[in-house]
Formats: sequence, C-alpha cells, structure tokens
Amino acid sequence: MIEIKDLCVSVDSKPILKGLNLSIEKGQIHAIMGPNGAGKSTLAKILAGHPSYEVTSGEVWFKGQNLLEMCPEDRARAGLFMSFQYPLEISGVTNRQFLEAAMKAQEKEGNIEEKMKELEIRAEFLDRNINEGFSGGEKKRNEILQMALFNPDLAILDETDSGLDIDAMRIVAKGVNAMRRSDNALLVITHYQRLLDYIRPDFVHVLADGKIVRTGGPELALELEEKGYA
Repeated sequence: MIEIKDLCVSVDSKPILKGLNLSIEKGQIHAIMGPNGAGKSTLAKILAGHPSYEVTSGEVWFKGQNLLEMCPEDRARAGLFMSFQYPLEISGVTNRQFLEAAMKAQEKEGNIEEKMKELEIRAEFLDRNINEGFSGGEKKRNEILQMALFNPDLAILDETDSGLDIDAMRIVAKGVNAMRRSDNALLVITHYQRLLDYIRPDFVHVLADGKIVRTGGPELALELEEKGYA
C-alpha cells in the first residue's frame, strides 16, 4: 500500500525526520507512538503534502506511485486521507457543500445523513459552516464522517484522540473500525494507549528523534503506557 524509504524531512532548515522507514500493507492497522517532538505529526503532514515541510532525501511510494511528486489533491484522489489533530473552522462553506463537492471530485457515492446518524452527529450540523462552533469531539467526528464518505485506501489519523472524552472516543473508534477492510489500511498517530483499546493495531512503532526505533504488536503500547519512552 505505502512504502517509506529513508525519509529525511526538515522545517526551516531544522531536521525533523532522519531516515524513517515504514511499510504498510493492505488490511493492516499501524500505530505510531512517541514523545513530543519526535516527528509524528511531521510524518502525517508530509504524506498529506503540506508545503511547509521539505523532503531532503528519501522516497515514498503509494500504490506504486511516487507520492512525493503528487500535489495534495492528487494524493486525495489516489485514495489518501488525513484526519487533522486540530481541524480548522471554515467560514462561508457548509458541511453539506464541502462534502458534496469533495465526493463529486473523488467520484464517490454515499448517504451523508446515514453516516451522520452512525457517528451520532446531529442533522443540523450538515448545514452549518465547517467546524464553526463545534466542540472538540464534534470536530473529530466530522473528520471521521469525511473519512467514511471518501472511503480512502489509506487513512492517516493524526492524534484523533486528542481532546476527546471516553464517549466521544468510543464513537470515533466505532466509525473507524466500521471502515476496516482487507483492501485498505490505517495509520494511527497517538500519544496514548487508550485509543488503541478501541482501534486495535496490527503493529505499534515507536518514533524517537526522527526515526522508528522499535516495532512490536499491541502489547508494546501497553508497555509504553506503563514504562514510558525512556
């Protein structure tokens, strides 16, 4: 699905990722954990195509295509989706307008109202401006609604559990798990093991100082919760 080879990334000439390697196959869920400043969100933003991050060396191949040569909109059309840690509020554009336009651009079909019910999102939110006046949990559910409708091949969740209470986390995880198939994949970036109680990964990776320094199964997340990263 995606293969990252010796990826090095800088921001304002400061190295953040320093030779990161990661391979994710169809049907797999991978979780990346690590201390603040390790480069977790940098990885997510590079994969999504954020212009402020400079790839200084390395390769990223997505479904046989050179991801680094693709603009963000082409990455989305190819089947890559990113859920943001801090979803933006967008005035003047309603959820309905955005979702319908994005689904049309990606040639996707789906029942928006039905997916909203599954994620326990109130019907009136559809005609409100994107994320405007939403709580933290509502914003995250809105992101998962987009994911459910766009039906990506690879979804990247960048600290989706940040700011969520247990009930909101359960609802978000239910929506994520409902999308799991043998032909797609998921990359979960998180600080805390608690999200992985609801979204069970096949592999857990520890990212430290710009590299993956350790890989294990779900039990590794429990160990990190107990002992920390030291």
